[in-house]
Amino acid sequence: MTQAKAGDTVHFHYTGTLGDGSVFDSSEGREPLSFTLGSGQIIPGLDAAIDGMSVGEAKTVTIPSDQAYGEYDPQARQAVPRDQIPEHIPVEPGTMLQMQSPEGQAIPVTVAEADDQQVVLDANHPLAGQDLTFAVEIVAIG
Repeated sequence: MTQAKAGDTVHFHYTGTLGDGSVFDSSEGREPLSFTLGSGQIIPGLDAAIDGMSVGEAKTVTIPSDQAYGEYDPQARQAVPRDQIPEHIPVEPGTMLQMQSPEGQAIPVTVAEADDQQVVLDANHPLAGQDLTFAVEIVAIG
């Protein structure tokens, strides 16, 4: 039976859960996710877990945060004076926005806090600092 190896296109179904058991993402009801194994298209820990799996094989793996979206970095939070954000931009906590680095690169951020004086923006990935559990099933290779 063919086993997935670096360079193969792997198609798989998955359900991702957090430590409390809540589902943060799933391919249920959708087409399987496809990626090239070893290419960096998915989080490193999941890429490594799928390496060597065969079509029809299923398993559940827990990926530590440093092999998923990284550790939570408190330095990735920035307070911005409220008057520097245009009035038409929503600043309710949880709102996803996009900033631009001095080099012109787009940086996704989440509004963490907001009051009349300032808005705290968080550039951490929403799943940073969390271990993730994935139930995966390989449906095709190639």
